[in-house]
Amino acid sequence: MKETRQAELVKSGKSSFDRGEFQKALTIFSEIIEVNDKLPEPYFYLGNIFHMQGDLGKAIKAFQKVLELDPCHTDASISLSILYNDIGRYEEGQRIFNMTAERVKSRSNPLGQGVQDTHVNKKFSHKHYELAEMYMSYNRFDEALFEYNKAVGLNPENLDARVKVAKVYAKKGFITKAFDELRKIRNENPSFIPAHIALGILQYGNGNVVEAQAQWRKVLSFDPHNQEAAMYLNLSRTATETQL
Repeated sequence: MKETRQAELVKSGKSSFDRGEFQKALTIFSEIIEVNDKLPEPYFYLGNIFHMQGDLGKAIKAFQKVLELDPCHTDASISLSILYNDIGRYEEGQRIFNMTAERVKSRSNPLGQGVQDTHVNKKFSHKHYELAEMYMSYNRFDEALFEYNKAVGLNPENLDARVKVAKVYAKKGFITKAFDELRKIRNENPSFIPAHIALGILQYGNGNVVEAQAQWRKVLSFDPHNQEAAMYLNLSRTATETQL
């Protein structure tokens, strides 16, 4: 397999992965490995696919292979650490996390003076968010809530994850907790549009039409061209007129 052909296949596999065509991506990356088993990226994407499919053993082996080929592959280190924590191998997970954090620190500041591992935490947060999204796609709300909360714990600035926590509360029937979380986000971040939209939807679903419309109007005051807020506002008006 020529290098150009390899690059094309890797690009094709990544595109399939990004579109959620995981089986197709798995086939492409497996094909690459059969011919050239020295590239870390195919193993990295296979690890992610296996993780999403719940095959943790294969996922761990794939990420280990990535680190064998590229010991400085931060995302693989983080993914492997998460997997070890998921299966209860906390010491091993912490060891890999510490190694990754030290590596990032040394790259960010060779003198090692007061560098925080915020960068690594944000990467962990993103991985937990991705996993939570996968659980949500299968209506596995308890696992999704657990992962969203992990994402928020590692990166409190991840406001999208906080909104998703509220949405999961609503799905599970904990409406008061959902309201509290969304109002807290809105009050702390008044211009964060997704919180206003989600709060409006929740209020409308509970019969608070006026309050819901106020939230969507607020969004339009920030962003007059926001199609989502305009759609919900128009739908709520139509529904009210129909009921009358």
